[in-house]
Amino acid sequence: MRPPHPPEPERAAEVRRRFGDEARADRPDLAVLCLLVGAAADGGLDEAGMDAAQIELDRLAGLLPFRPGGPRSWAAALGELLGGRCEFRGSPGDYQRLRSSLLHEVLRRRSGLPILLSVVWMEVARRAGAPVYGVALPGHFVVGFGPPEQQVLADPFDGGRVLTGSDAELLVAGATGAPLDPAMLSPAEPLDVVMRILNNIRAWAAARPERSDVSLWAVELALLLPSHPARLRYERAQLLVQRGDFLGGSAELDAYADVVAAVDDAAADRVRRQAHAARAMLN
Repeated sequence: MRPPHPPEPERAAEVRRRFGDEARADRPDLAVLCLLVGAAADGGLDEAGMDAAQIELDRLAGLLPFRPGGPRSWAAALGELLGGRCEFRGSPGDYQRLRSSLLHEVLRRRSGLPILLSVVWMEVARRAGAPVYGVALPGHFVVGFGPPEQQVLADPFDGGRVLTGSDAELLVAGATGAPLDPAMLSPAEPLDVVMRILNNIRAWAAARPERSDVSLWAVELALLLPSHPARLRYERAQLLVQRGDFLGGSAELDAYADVVAAVDDAAADRVRRQAHAARAMLN
């Protein structure tokens, strides 16, 4: 099955506008933001499809037992329902699919990357009243239940397996070679989750130069988040040039050079030379 392709320009602009509005809201809605990422990726995801995804999350939440108990009981109940009865889990092949980063597709396929499966866990658990949050371990996203002194971690990619302390340490050591820092177990904010999802999408597209369209919309959404690396502007400029928009790309490069000049004149000069080279391609 071929990867999804972005919507028509008018729909894409509307999706970006709504994404920016939601990202700047007082309490950004993680499910809405993830579905808007899906709409930016997949021209086939319309309003009815987004509503259907929300309804499915509501339906799954309704299948959970009423307030099963403490953090460990919540983790077990989510694992039994989502990982067991509904068979949500990941596989190595998910890392090769754009669909694995799109919430509506993960709900349909019941498979995806750790962070998207964690979004399903969090959104279902939240609707049921669980004390749930995301935990952004390096290289592997999981979910947490309960306050720090009672924290229980579960791995949705592995069907919701409850993690011991040594399990979490092994995950971090495998990803970084460094020991687990307690700060890594802090709850992840919704916008940080979305940025990590967009980073995954950009990494997927970077390995596939023919999908620069995906790189571009992922960067453009990331730039709408209230806090983002300034270098994303440089990345967007390079993508515009790569895709043949030499004038737009050169203007973005000049604008980025003006920002960089405040801290690094030599780097700013290099970027301005790139802008000049991009304009020269118009001749």
